[in-house]
Amino acid sequence: MNIYRYRVYRSPNIGVYMRTNDNYLFIPHGLARSKAEKLERLLCVKSVRVSIAYTRLLGPLMVLNNNGILLPSIVEDHEVENLRRLTCMKVNRLDTKFTALGNLIATNDRSAIVSPLLKDKADDIGSTLNVKTVVMSIASYNQVGALIACTDKGAVIHPDVSDEDISRIGSALGVNVEPATVNGGVPFVSSGIVMNNKAIVVGSSTTGPELVMLSRAFQ
Repeated sequence: MNIYRYRVYRSPNIGVYMRTNDNYLFIPHGLARSKAEKLERLLCVKSVRVSIAYTRLLGPLMVLNNNGILLPSIVEDHEVENLRRLTCMKVNRLDTKFTALGNLIATNDRSAIVSPLLKDKADDIGSTLNVKTVVMSIASYNQVGALIACTDKGAVIHPDVSDEDISRIGSALGVNVEPATVNGGVPFVSSGIVMNNKAIVVGSSTTGPELVMLSRAFQ
């Protein structure tokens, strides 16, 4: 799998602004067309310009795989309809007070690791994404979506996670899981990664040794 370094809005925290699956790259309104076209080529997808609650912080506010999209309750009706119209995917709001769903859920097309903060919504999450769900915290953090970046081919995780948690997460997701950082030591890996089953784009500050860790995780 190819790995590329990139930045948007002069920031290496690309996972804060974008989300992708194998078909679509969700990008904010206003992102330069040249950047969108470059990312389309790297990830082999079609870009879709969207907003969530009128913000461009798509990473923390969206959860998606190839089966569905989950959005927070603060999303506007027209934003939901826009996503449905542009993708023909299942798009649902999650009825919860928590808005940063992307920081609380990590998913591929097999399973979703769900924060204990959303344990009462596990069935709704599984239904929209068409996956089984595993509710757990990681290294005392409830923000499991911020700590894990995964596809159907592999996953990377905060380096302070125990071997027991790595084994449990790997079993749930059905992939190899490796501890890693991005952007020169950032352990909240999803902030600096946008990836699907075709390619990986990481923040421009990601170092050579970090690229090696990512290559090992995704083989």
